[in-house]
Amino acid sequence: MLSTEQALLKKLSIADLERANAYAKDLGMGLQIVRSFPQGVTIFGSARLPQDDKYCIMAYRLGGLLAKNGHTVVTGGGPGIMEAASHGAYEIGGRTIGLNITLQHEQFPNPYLTDCITFEYFFARKVSLAMAAKVFVFFPGGFGTMDELSEILCLMQEKKMPKMPVFLIGKAYWRSFDRIIKKMLEMKLIAKEDVGIFKITDDITEVVKAANKIGHPKISENFYDGFREASALN
Repeated sequence: MLSTEQALLKKLSIADLERANAYAKDLGMGLQIVRSFPQGVTIFGSARLPQDDKYCIMAYRLGGLLAKNGHTVVTGGGPGIMEAASHGAYEIGGRTIGLNITLQHEQFPNPYLTDCITFEYFFARKVSLAMAAKVFVFFPGGFGTMDELSEILCLMQEKKMPKMPVFLIGKAYWRSFDRIIKKMLEMKLIAKEDVGIFKITDDITEVVKAANKIGHPKISENFYDGFREASALN
């Protein structure tokens, strides 16, 4: 007698199975690379900002400070904020991980990566970016950055992953986002404790202090245990 899983698999088409295998391959590549280094600081932000933009300059400085303190810098591997943070860490001799993705525009690996893989699927890339982190940093960005931020906040809110430090860099940029969050609270769409999941700041040294407090935990064999090792030290 077939198990429920076997019965469901029998109903899948060849195309479905091939698609599932492609998803698994993409995610497997990501997990393989993130297990090769201690949890680092994952930095998100726009791919469109030029390197002389004030936020790119802040990201560059942050990358350097993190590298000086022995923290791996993890980004989406592309230009803009990702390139700036990678550049700052690379110049110090730090490890810079780029989890890139195939897109029709904007996305190409920057030259300051010590390790880089390219994903086909957003979900596999996002899982890897999340699993690699002990601290999350969000600089100004567009739809992609907002998608990544909202997913991380939702996972922490629903306790699908333990709460970890989340910094939104750039008070002027994130002011409107903060107003939306307060409106959510006012309408009781979120709980009071949800507001404390993230911190808006212009002080990049806060990120370094948070990373130093956590230390350099290895990613365990269990996805959530790896997160718990980091969050337990907060």
